[in-house]
Amino acid sequence: MNMQASARPTDSRTPEQVLHRLDWEVLRRLDGILQGDYRSLFMGGGLDFADLREYQPPDDVRHIDWNVTARMNLPYVRQFMEDREVTAWFLLDLSTSMSFGALERRKESVTVDFVGMLARLLTRNGNRVGAILYDNKVESVIPPRGGRPQVLRLISAVQRLGGKSSPGGSMTDLSALLHRARNSIKRRSLVFLVSDFICEPGWERTMDQLNRKHELLAVRLWDPREVDLPDVGVVLVEDSETGAQMTVDTSDRGFRRRFREAALRRESDLRQAFSRAGVGELALSTDEDLVTAILRFASLRRRARLSRPPRPAEWHPGPTGTPTGTRKLP
Repeated sequence: MNMQASARPTDSRTPEQVLHRLDWEVLRRLDGILQGDYRSLFMGGGLDFADLREYQPPDDVRHIDWNVTARMNLPYVRQFMEDREVTAWFLLDLSTSMSFGALERRKESVTVDFVGMLARLLTRNGNRVGAILYDNKVESVIPPRGGRPQVLRLISAVQRLGGKSSPGGSMTDLSALLHRARNSIKRRSLVFLVSDFICEPGWERTMDQLNRKHELLAVRLWDPREVDLPDVGVVLVEDSETGAQMTVDTSDRGFRRRFREAALRRESDLRQAFSRAGVGELALSTDEDLVTAILRFASLRRRARLSRPPRPAEWHPGPTGTPTGTRKLP
């Protein structure tokens, strides 16, 4: 259940105002911290062969080189040169639960800022960005392009769709959004799934399938009041997805404790689902500084790259022709 106003507020900022504020308040700070070096964060997967190394889970089995595997009697996978240009897609859940939060920092507003900032970082380095906007059905598909006009277009589309929906009587089905992305995104891309994941179960399998083809990051938006319910007496709460209402006494400590325990169980279940699919998670709170969030994203990207096994070293054949010491593949 989310406490929800009867009328869904809209974002009164223009796309130009959003981008101007992001450039001055966020991008300049990031330039000082990261020294403007974002290229290493956004390198994509390429097609040019680079090397071979032993297979280690969760390597993609499609990259196994069966000829080398047969000769070495161990599974080996091909490695590829990384592209310096990236195509990024934002899969944006803009259902009514995303309007929850304080008046000026709703999950929906944080989505606008996060997408605008990452799109700005990507396009500034010559990359292309696109988006699929979803509110119980796919509302809009924005093909990937580069440049500042594309960033403004994304911001405008999120603001426009975010302000129009209302409770529809059913929970959001993220499977439909993920299925559309799997069928629509042809080239290997960096994909951001931005949602609060307040939705019907069963989306995990489609997320796993999408992650096998692309590099997927789940950006989970949440508000502190969805975990720690404030003591404000007897209130009417409304499920922002279905419109169902009920009266609760938030001064009841037992109720607030049970509410928190249920929220923490849900978070734990989500983390496990992301882990099983091999998908990185960036949990983004409505009260978090955007620079801090981008730095955590950078840390996630670096850890993912550092966790990759090292390239195989060289070896020289022993007297009987068998390897001694380190190996060099044929």
